Parts: sequence; structure tokens; C-alpha cells
Amino acid sequence: MSNAPSLVFDIVESPLHPDLAALCAELKLEHRAFSQQRKAMAAMKKQPPDYVVGDFYYGYGNNYAGANISNLDVLLRSVQRFAPTARIIVLAEPSERPHLGKLAALFSLHATIDLPADPAQLRAALASD
Repeated sequence: MSNAPSLVFDIVESPLHPDLAALCAELKLEHRAFSQQRKAMAAMKKQPPDYVVGDFYYGYGNNYAGANISNLDVLLRSVQRFAPTARIIVLAEPSERPHLGKLAALFSLHATIDLPADPAQLRAALASD
């Protein structure tokens, strides 16, 4: 078993997204922040993360029409393929919460946290298996 710190991929797409760098350092987690999902997916192929943190936006039938229900679908399909044991933490504005069930029906979510995020909830999600 490796003694390397757990790896967190943090995909920042919302202005409300918390800065996880200090919390990850405190919890002895390796933190990598990405401003674009495609960069996170490319990095995932090289080194699978233990945690994936991302902002959720429901599609409302616009540019996510068809197979995708949100902005996270493609990213989470990559997680299933390249990091199947990664724990997925989804951050969402309270107005988006009613739609999280649709995402949870497709993907195993470790935690869902309302934005602005409560530091105690973030700590609990990142410190738990």
C-alpha cells in the first residue's frame, strides 16, 4: 500500500467555489486545481485522483440537451473509466439542489454540498472514506 497522500482534483467553475488548497494541506491531501474539465480529464488518464470536486449546473434543456443532464456528465464518465474508486464531491448552489437526484441516479456521489460551502462539510467529505 502506498504512503503517498490522497490526490484531490478540484475543478473550479463557479465564483462561489471554495479555495480548497489550505484545507487539503491541513488534511495532508495533494491538491490540484483545474479551471477546465478537459484538463482535469487529461491529467486523470495519467494519474487517477482519490477525490474529484466539481461545481454542478443543471442543463435546463439548453446546451446539455440529449444524453447529458448537467455540466459534470462528461467529467464523471471519465472518472468512472479512469478513476473508478475516486470519491466524487459535488458543490451546487441551493437553486440547483432539486436536480442533483438526476445526477446521483447516474453516478455514485460521495457528498453533495451547497454553495457557499460550509468548511465543516468540506472537511468531513475530504476526510472520510
